[in-house]
Amino acid sequence: MKKLLLATAATALVAGAASAQDVKLGVLLGFTGPLESITPAMGAGADLAIKEINDSGKFTLGTASAVRGDSTCVDAAAATAAAERLVTADGVVGIVGADCSGVTGAVLQNVARPNGIGMISPSATSPALSTAEDDGLFFRTAPSDARQGEIMADILSEKGIKSVAVTYTNNDYGKGLADSFGAAFAAKGGSVTISAPHEDGKADYSAEVASLASAGGEMLIVAGYVDQGGKGVIQASIDSGAFSTFYLVDGMYGEALIEAIGEPLNGSFGAVPGTDSEGAAKFQEMATAAGFDGTSAFSPESYDAAALILMSMAAANSTASKDWTTKVMDLANAPGEPILPGELGKALELIAAGTDIDYVGATAVELVGAGESAGNYREYEIKDGTISTVGFR
Repeated sequence: MKKLLLATAATALVAGAASAQDVKLGVLLGFTGPLESITPAMGAGADLAIKEINDSGKFTLGTASAVRGDSTCVDAAAATAAAERLVTADGVVGIVGADCSGVTGAVLQNVARPNGIGMISPSATSPALSTAEDDGLFFRTAPSDARQGEIMADILSEKGIKSVAVTYTNNDYGKGLADSFGAAFAAKGGSVTISAPHEDGKADYSAEVASLASAGGEMLIVAGYVDQGGKGVIQASIDSGAFSTFYLVDGMYGEALIEAIGEPLNGSFGAVPGTDSEGAAKFQEMATAAGFDGTSAFSPESYDAAALILMSMAAANSTASKDWTTKVMDLANAPGEPILPGELGKALELIAAGTDIDYVGATAVELVGAGESAGNYREYEIKDGTISTVGFR
């Protein structure tokens, strides 16, 4: 990262660098829809970073605040309308989100690019977003599913599993992950007996499960959503005896699934983005003190997304997206003074002094390629009705 220059009275007058303004961040997540059980902790993660920035008294561009919008996770038209309101009516100068890949792509193309608004998604993982036209406005603290597919193949191969059936939610996220996994599993000698989509929102998944069961496989890979079709497919599989063990992708991670399914989930396993880093432990402490679950899926990534946006504004001495988005990659990567959760005030001091920082954050942030997480995962299993961490990859 190039050394940052100290702000001067002259540069403080440039567009977007007004003092004492209300610096509004949009928090665009699926507060309703197939991920609504994990979204509250995601929103809380973003709020925690914003509060920490404000409490430090070191953010010279004004007072940061969050304005929430509901992406629904799956309705592109609704997500686009919500994003338009955030930008035009609420005047946000950056967006934490969106969450699910399809709506994130729609918001990027239909709202962010036309209005020149920067976005950092904590959870959109479709590989297609890696090459999407973004005018330099889009980043994500979550890894691409190209990486998740490799992790899945590694875990299953190491367990000696040779054949699996795959069901995926019928959208960009599900299809991208199923394809990524299929290629990685085949490269390791594994076989996918069937890779079939399912629609969310159905009351009965017995027909889908019958097709999956007829194809065979040692277990079922469920690439869906914890509060929607993925849950329904698992229940139908258990009810019919078609499958008894499931691999759960990141969108299937959550206590809500255990509460819904219960004991039959024992023995199932999966992986979700996460690390055993010092920053992860610190974030969990802070989240507990703030009254929410810091281990919930994509909550740490949401903290990191909000923190990166506000620190990038400080580095650019501007709230204009054309300015702050140019600082994200420098702040997120080495070299520089490592910054953990709870140290955002320290980061702002270093930035003001022209000192390099390396934002490590809650997820050991390292942005690669066009600006996405390199990809760390927490492997887990469900045992005795609880989620137990097995290791990290």
